[in-house]
Amino acid sequence: MKTLPISRYRFFQKLQPLPLLKKITGKSVTGCLQVFSTSGCWSIYVDEGKLIYASYSEKMFEPLYRNLQRLSQEISTLPGGIKEQLRAIFETGIENQAIPNPDYLAICWLVNQKYISPFQAAILIEELALEVLESFLNLEEGSYEFIPESFLDDMPKFCHLNLRLLVERCQTPRSVGVSEREASGREATYRQTSPTSQSHPSQLFQINELKPKTTPKSSRTSSYKPPAYSINTNEHRDHRITQPPVDKKVYTIFCIDDSPTVLNAIKSYLDEQTFYVVGVTDSLKALMQIIRTKPDIILLDISMPNLDGYELCSLLRKHSHFKNTPVIMVSGKVGFLDRAKAKMVRASGYLTKPFSQGDLLKVIFKHII
Repeated sequence: MKTLPISRYRFFQKLQPLPLLKKITGKSVTGCLQVFSTSGCWSIYVDEGKLIYASYSEKMFEPLYRNLQRLSQEISTLPGGIKEQLRAIFETGIENQAIPNPDYLAICWLVNQKYISPFQAAILIEELALEVLESFLNLEEGSYEFIPESFLDDMPKFCHLNLRLLVERCQTPRSVGVSEREASGREATYRQTSPTSQSHPSQLFQINELKPKTTPKSSRTSSYKPPAYSINTNEHRDHRITQPPVDKKVYTIFCIDDSPTVLNAIKSYLDEQTFYVVGVTDSLKALMQIIRTKPDIILLDISMPNLDGYELCSLLRKHSHFKNTPVIMVSGKVGFLDRAKAKMVRASGYLTKPFSQGDLLKVIFKHII
């Protein structure tokens, strides 16, 4: 069990979970409600008053694995050994990672690798949210804070759930059968999220599709934060979902750093089944290698002899193939001027040394998903 800082205990007070949740359901509310107790921490993420994810620190991956095990019986593209694969990628060194929710990164990875669809990710998030809220509603004492800028701000959003009606589902008497409980909850939730509820009463929540890099050909394609449209969540529940086999993409990560130690650390942090890492210490030689390799993302150290990161990034942006390739500047400098220079040469992001495995995964997933 994680131990809370002693300062947290000073502010422990009697809590009323329902009024707390009510405060974050307004359309103007976006961020993360964090609630602390002696047993752990609840994180409830909302976007314009709608729940987009929820987790409990002491059971972060356990519910995910349990629900994936259930889904594996319905989804042909979800392999049986997915738990071990996720554990190796996202749970390694979790205690030392600066990333708040590696479990959400794991869901993004599953979608990106086409093990599950965005639609199935939304169903998964709904089930996880119900488990988290059930335990949260029993909380009697603790402390809390609301963080307007959260970890999920830069991540894909798969659904926007009606928080009030999720709570109502959690409070449905246990004597009600599971299917009856789910059906009644989804019917009520949909009435709150769509003006055409009477024609489709079984639909539950709003789900977002990820925006492809090409120009959309249909009005149904949207970006990460569009006005979401409704999807029937019950249409695949009673039969196995069969999808054609897909090739799992391996992303090429090109790293330029004059320190072999940094390059080796990056390689050790990234799973070789998902990422192919090319490391180069000479920035002058790197330019031609990048043109030949055509990587999916470039990690570029700023302070290098001969040709520094700013100059190399500027040269890459002049090449037609690399105008939109994600280029992440990597540096131990954290000043405003350094970040401003990175923007001037059209860098996509900034990663500060020293960084953890979680920091690295977050910046990569942000730009390739």
